[in-house]
Amino acid sequence: MRFMKRFRSQKHDDNNTTIYVMGAVRQKQTLDQHENKKEKETLQQIDAEKYFRPSRRSILNHRLFDYHFFNPYYGKTYNEISLPQSLLDTPENAILHYFSILRDAENLTEQLIGGCGTVGWAKIPFPIAYNFFTESYKQKMPYTTYLASFEGIGHTNLIKLYKLPNQKADQPIRFFIELETITGTATGVSAFEYHYGTISIRKEDGLYKIDNINLIGEDFLCAAYHGWRQQGEDVVDVEYGGWCKLIKTRLPTKREDYVKFIDIIGTDGNDYRFVFVQLTNDTDVLVSQLIKRKQGTWEEKKIDPTKCVEKQ
Repeated sequence: MRFMKRFRSQKHDDNNTTIYVMGAVRQKQTLDQHENKKEKETLQQIDAEKYFRPSRRSILNHRLFDYHFFNPYYGKTYNEISLPQSLLDTPENAILHYFSILRDAENLTEQLIGGCGTVGWAKIPFPIAYNFFTESYKQKMPYTTYLASFEGIGHTNLIKLYKLPNQKADQPIRFFIELETITGTATGVSAFEYHYGTISIRKEDGLYKIDNINLIGEDFLCAAYHGWRQQGEDVVDVEYGGWCKLIKTRLPTKREDYVKFIDIIGTDGNDYRFVFVQLTNDTDVLVSQLIKRKQGTWEEKKIDPTKCVEKQ
């Protein structure tokens, strides 16, 4: 996306450039090259129109922050701001308050234009929101980089929030998120864009703060033309069944709103659970893999199905 290409900083060890967007580390979208002709033929059975439709979900970042909240912070830099502890008392509250403060923040530019005059609270929310970060995340992303990562953004909605299952107690608490933003364009006509990813929360000095955010941009022209990879059931059947020969029986899919739970009885005698979240572009994204061995409990398990293809 155009506005993301401006924000480059230090190199990774693998020589890929770090790109920041909306206070997050921008991740690359991976496109699998293992599709074959037979798998692509499933496209003919899919209603492609559903992939073009935007979200109609109610927003989650609707905590009320009016001028009474913002006025004391007007004109202050981020290091002059101290947040009320009540904003950071639980992991979920930290996330909801962070994105509620950012909801009406804008950083439109002369190249990326939108709106008619002043938009929302302009840049006032940014130094406030920056203080939701842990000190280590601030070191990773200085404030100037953080502010620049919002260039072109005029409005931010949090539309999905899901705590990932079976996490280790000594690790940051990870959530899946999906964001809907209104961005400026070169033509001056604002447009909707969608991103999904993870946000990690760590306890620091008794308060829950954001320790990392990773986001991936959604494409509304990919799923409509590329068949099986967009549906969780097809992904499980093809990758873990066809490639890895792991499926003895796939059980009926269970759903909780936008979350899918696909369980299988494995050919190795273990049970497996694949957790998918359905995005606004109607693609199912795998967010968790779990295994339950005989007389055991669910544990995190990472299986790379491309390794199965390499062994064939």
